[in-house]
This record gives sequence, C-alpha cells and structure tokens, in this order.
Amino acid sequence: MNDKPTLLVLAAGMATRYGSLKQLEAFGPNGETIIEYSIYDAIKAGFGKVVFIIRQSIEKEFRAAMQDKFSQTVEVDFVLQELDLLPDGFTVPENRVKPWGTAHAVWVASSKLTGPFAVINGDDFYGYESFRIMADFLKTGQKCGLVGYLLANTLSEHGAVSRGICEVDAGGNLISITEQTHIERTANGIMAITPTQEQVPLAQDQMVSMNLMGFSPDLLPYFEQYLKEFLQQSAQNPKAEFFLPLVLDKLVKDGVTRVKLLPTPEKWFGVTYPEDKPVAVEALRELVRAGVYPENLWARNTETIR
Repeated sequence: MNDKPTLLVLAAGMATRYGSLKQLEAFGPNGETIIEYSIYDAIKAGFGKVVFIIRQSIEKEFRAAMQDKFSQTVEVDFVLQELDLLPDGFTVPENRVKPWGTAHAVWVASSKLTGPFAVINGDDFYGYESFRIMADFLKTGQKCGLVGYLLANTLSEHGAVSRGICEVDAGGNLISITEQTHIERTANGIMAITPTQEQVPLAQDQMVSMNLMGFSPDLLPYFEQYLKEFLQQSAQNPKAEFFLPLVLDKLVKDGVTRVKLLPTPEKWFGVTYPEDKPVAVEALRELVRAGVYPENLWARNTETIR
C-alpha cells in the first residue's frame, strides 16, 4: 500500500483569462507543461500518487498527454469535475456555466484521497522547496497547512490575479484567509479591488496562498458540510465559487483545527494571461541552465529523480 502523500492537481479550470488550454501548453525546452515540473518536484519531495482533476471535455487530450509519463514512479489517477456533481438534494441552476471552484474539486475527488494529500493549481510553478516543505509537514500527522508566498512575488505584470490573503498569529498559525479575486499593481501600490469597486491596499510582504495546501483525510467531511452551506447561500449567484481559502477560514473560525502557514523561499511564477508565457518560458530556461532541472525532464527513468 502506498503510504506516501497524494498530490491533487487542479486542472479543470476554463482558463478564461488565458484564452486557451494552458494546462497542456508547452513551456519547457522539450515541450514540458508547468504541471510536469510540479510532478517532477513532488516525486523528488516524496509524494507517491498524483490525482488530476479535469473536465470531461478535455479528458481524452489530458490522459494522452499525462497518463504514461509518471506511472512507473507514482500512481496516476483522474477525476472529472462537472457542474452536476453535487451533494444529494442540490441541482445546477439554469444560468450556471462557471465551475463550482477549487474546494468543490477537492470534494469531488474525496473517494481518491485515503491518506494525507496536498492540493496545487495546474498552471502555477511552486518550486521544489515548496513541495519538500509540504511533504515534510504532512509526514508529521498535523491536520492542515498551507505554503505561503510573499504577495510581491506572485503578481502578473499583465493584469489582475486571485490570491488568498493570509493573517497569522505570532506562532505562524492562520487567523483568517480571504480570497481576493482581483489584485493588481496600481499607481498607488498593490490593491485588491472588491466586487463593490472598493480599493483595499495590500503590503508587498503580505503572505498569500497559491493553493498549495495540505490536509489530513479526516477533514474531508468538512468539505461536504461547507459545500452544502455554500450552495444553500450562493448557488443562485452564477459567479459565486466555493474556494479553498473559504474552507480553511471556516476550519479555523469553527475551531475544527489549527492551520499552519509554512513560508517558502521559492519564487512563484505562473500563466494567468498570454503575455505571461514568455516570462515563464525564460524562467524555466534559467532553471535548466542552472542545473535545477534536466533539459529533457523525462529523458531518464523517473526513479533517478529521487
């Protein structure tokens, strides 16, 4: 039985800001996707299983690209996140097109998550140290943690981004986390623009979540509980999403568990907009030139990663 933690990769997003299927787009020197660098780092850090959350509309293409690359080293599985996958008693509103969100994806994958697991976005580069920090955390048996990045290191120069704004106590435990869906640099500094167009100033060294979070499987029932509450309150709002930060915030405020913030020295990069691609491509080239990654990520058997 595999007793290593599982990596849950969120790859069902519609990429509306990017404009194409960035989950499978080539960024590395031999056509590697950003997801592949995350898998490479996760294997090296000690993860033993990868579960991809995808949509039925991209399933064939995604399986063809990913199915066999890592299967000799890690277990690989796939879960389909669709709008009509809801708890009993709930149905999809007629005007709903947008996916239900990142925490809904975890709920959908619950049956595949029998041990400690971490969640990542499929279009974000996290860096090896971030995966090592999370793998080590999960091995301690603690219930919940998230890897924190400096806000200034997670912005796009080409438009607004979504980030989980973290408030922590002196011991590094989460007090609150709030998903801000529109953060950008302005002439007056970094601002979060609220749905009511209020501008909330944010510090460059503000700690934020990039959805690299780790959980004990015994927290999964709370995903269903909070999903039901979300649907009761917000299902008729076509833009409302059940975000992972909402779950963490409720776990803390309901007194279910402590959530540890785990700072990482890594610098994030990702692809929210098409203009972000050249930056990501060059960043990966620099890492290859520095010897952090081989030029062809999968040229050798992945057992040599360890």
